[in-house]
Amino acid sequence: METPPSIFLRPFDLSDAEDVLKWAGDDDVTRYLRWTSVKTVEEARQHILQTAIPHPWRRSICLLKDGRSIGCVSVRPHTGDGRCRADLGYAVSRQFWGRGIATAAVRMAVEQAFEIFPEVVRLQAVVEVENKESFGESWV
Repeated sequence: METPPSIFLRPFDLSDAEDVLKWAGDDDVTRYLRWTSVKTVEEARQHILQTAIPHPWRRSICLLKDGRSIGCVSVRPHTGDGRCRADLGYAVSRQFWGRGIATAAVRMAVEQAFEIFPEVVRLQAVVEVENKESFGESWV
């Protein structure tokens, strides 16, 4: 695996719509996610407004060199009796697959999650059996 590009995490903004369309419009990227691909810039804007911004903790994975959004990482705490757990998820532009981006983003998210959600003691990620690429991630 080559050295991953430098990344940072930040909240989504409506100005991300064109970048989000590039990766969230790819059916291969969204295949194992809970939401379907966006097909237009307007759908990307609506996704940001209705899904990304109101989410308890969803961050844009951005390239340090230009701030461009190339994916997302999220932490969603459970409620009620399960509030000590949270689900972790991520998606990365196909252009950056196999370069350690998801691993780096998940590590950053894990560091922040336990500070932001002090009641959480367990982060868990569900990986579909068919999603063999995610099994290779070394962040476990």
